[in-house]
Amino acid sequence: MARYRFPFRLRPFCTVLGLPGAIGQSPQHIFSNHPRLQKIPTVHESAVQARRILNISSIATLSTVFPDHQTFSPLENRPHDLSGAPIGLIDYYAACDPTPYEPTILAISIATSFKNARAGSNVTLSLRYHPPIDHPPGEDIYTYSPANLPRFSLVGYIEPIPTDQVRRYRHDRCFFERHPEAVAWKPGNAIHDSWWARLVVEQVYWIGGFGDRAYIGWIPVEEWRGVTQQEVSDARLVGEKV
Repeated sequence: MARYRFPFRLRPFCTVLGLPGAIGQSPQHIFSNHPRLQKIPTVHESAVQARRILNISSIATLSTVFPDHQTFSPLENRPHDLSGAPIGLIDYYAACDPTPYEPTILAISIATSFKNARAGSNVTLSLRYHPPIDHPPGEDIYTYSPANLPRFSLVGYIEPIPTDQVRRYRHDRCFFERHPEAVAWKPGNAIHDSWWARLVVEQVYWIGGFGDRAYIGWIPVEEWRGVTQQEVSDARLVGEKV
C-alpha cells in the first residue's frame, strides 16, 4: 500500500486562513457546529438551501467507481489497474417535475460515468454554490470564500426513466431549457446512444460553510424530499437578490 509523506510541517487550518482570533484557539470551531458563536441553520433550513442550489444550478460533478471486472474496447486505451478507483467528471442535470429532488440526467452510454453506473457503481453528484457575479459586498473577506460557501453531495444510484414518464412529465423540455445544446445528443440522435435517467438520492451530505455559522453533516433523505417548491423559490443564499 502506498504511503504518503508530507515534506513540510502541517499548521493548524485556522492559522493558514488567518481567521481573527484563531491563533491559540482550537481550529475545531471551523469544522464543527460550535454552539456558542451564532445561530446555526437547522437541518431543515440546510435542506432548503441545498434544494435551492440544486434548483438554480445545472452542472455538477458526477462520481463513480470503476468495477472490479469490466469488458471495454481496446480503443479506449484504458489502464488495467483501475478496479475500485473513483473518478469524478462534470455532467449536466436538471431539477424536473414530478421529483425535482432527484436530478434528471441525459445519460450517454459511451461515457465512463454511465458505464460504471451500469456495471453496478453507486453514484455521487457533488454541487457547490456559486454567488452571482453582481453580488453585494461581503461583511468580511470570508463571506464569499469558497471554504465558507455551501456545498453538498447526493449519494445514490442511476435509474432509467421510462419513456411514458418522459412524455408525460416532459423531462426533455425541462432539461433542454437548461441545456439547449444538449438537444444534439437526445435519445435517437445519430452521434451516441443516450437515455433519460434520474439520480435516486439515498443520502445527502452537507457542508454549509464554516462550522461556527453553518450546519455540517448528513441531511435525512426524508427531509431532503420534503422541502416544498415554494420553500425553494422563497429561499435566498448569500449574495442573491431578494
